[in-house]
Amino acid sequence: MQAPAVHYRPAVPEDVPSIRIVEYEAAQRFVSVGLTGIAAARPMDAPFVLKKVRASEVIVAQCGEACVGFVMFAMLRGRIYVEALDVVPQHAGRRIGAALLDQVDERARAAGAAHVELSTFRHVPWNAPYYQRLGFSVLADDELDAALLRVRELRIARGVDETKRVFMRRTVKPAEHE
Repeated sequence: MQAPAVHYRPAVPEDVPSIRIVEYEAAQRFVSVGLTGIAAARPMDAPFVLKKVRASEVIVAQCGEACVGFVMFAMLRGRIYVEALDVVPQHAGRRIGAALLDQVDERARAAGAAHVELSTFRHVPWNAPYYQRLGFSVLADDELDAALLRVRELRIARGVDETKRVFMRRTVKPAEHE
């Protein structure tokens, strides 16, 4: 039996609990690569997620009635920064993450943004190597502007080992009909 189709839509306030569950379930994959702190971390606070939803900065992937993935982002000057992208492990390998990033590209085009950027783990197979296959390139430290350096500083303050992470960027893809 074929899995139901996945649909993408802006998140609504009722999605907040599901988004937090997807984040938690996706984090459990990090145990397999020794990053147990990520798996043990609490999901984002519900009020924060609700704020992002109300700002139209979250898109969900829905399969049947279930939320199976989401992308959370923020507009920076001339670009969109992906703050979180998670897909539940049971739906990994279905190109849901790639499709969520395509949704971000649509938002970027509408906003006149030239790039999509993110930060991710350098050697985790479903992180930097995956994003490279989707057209992202690693940014050198001298390419990081004040906004990205601030992201790094905030993560270091929370105890994240930034030596294992990289910032990446891709040019916004043109619309399919162009």
